Amino acid sequence: EDDVKAYAKTLIATAATGVTAATHTRQPKLPDFSKWGKIERVSMRGVRRKTAEHMWEAWSSIPHVTQNDKADITELEQLRTRFGPKAAEAGGKMTVTAIALKVCASALKIFPQFNASIDMEQEEIVYKQFINIGVAVDTDRGLLVPVLRDVDKKNIVELAAELTQLSKKARDKKLTPSDLEGGTFTITNLGGIGGTGFSPIVNYPEVAILGLSRSSMEPVWMNGKFEPRQVLPVSLSYDHRLIDGADAARFLRWIAEAFEQPFLLSVQG
Repeated sequence: EDDVKAYAKTLIATAATGVTAATHTRQPKLPDFSKWGKIERVSMRGVRRKTAEHMWEAWSSIPHVTQNDKADITELEQLRTRFGPKAAEAGGKMTVTAIALKVCASALKIFPQFNASIDMEQEEIVYKQFINIGVAVDTDRGLLVPVLRDVDKKNIVELAAELTQLSKKARDKKLTPSDLEGGTFTITNLGGIGGTGFSPIVNYPEVAILGLSRSSMEPVWMNGKFEPRQVLPVSLSYDHRLIDGADAARFLRWIAEAFEQPFLLSVQG
């Protein structure tokens, strides 16, 4: 009951002052869990604290919607096998994420509203004339999102090498503040762990994020019969203040079709 009253007071105070920013929003006081058993309190510091603050800000300020789709990546897997050695020579790995960087850069040029931010104070939409894509990296300290710059100006082999280097820097605790700044869009890939889909949280002040899950063999109706195909689940979370559902569906379908027809993407540029 006390928690409910505390939460109600918070809502009333927020409404009265007009304060809606995430940095001024606080959760109700927790109950005393020690009444029911032994507990341990650990200080939330560093990456975990920053992640918690950023996620709370993003979730509190952005009306999220998630669009899901699937991409047949059977031919894409053949491309990865073919050009894997070339990526290795450059110091990288020809991963689905590396290819997704190039796919998304192309999609962002066609759908510029996904490469934008909303300035509510000025009542303006900020369209960025550059494409910097962040990639979520799982580290022992928590989630980090290093940013690859000018993704549209690099080929897939170059992106694969840069992604490998940045991921290593993240895990070796060698990222600089500039490595984490300036992103316009984010990709997060949980396929290495598992899962058939999820709803990623938009990386504020961006307006969209692409989530990749684990691909699997599925029967697909082709040429009058079912054929085994490698299928990749893809999820797009977006800011509904700027992006309409129909545009999100078109954007994600474009990405899926680019995965399905890899010959449309030049590995050389």
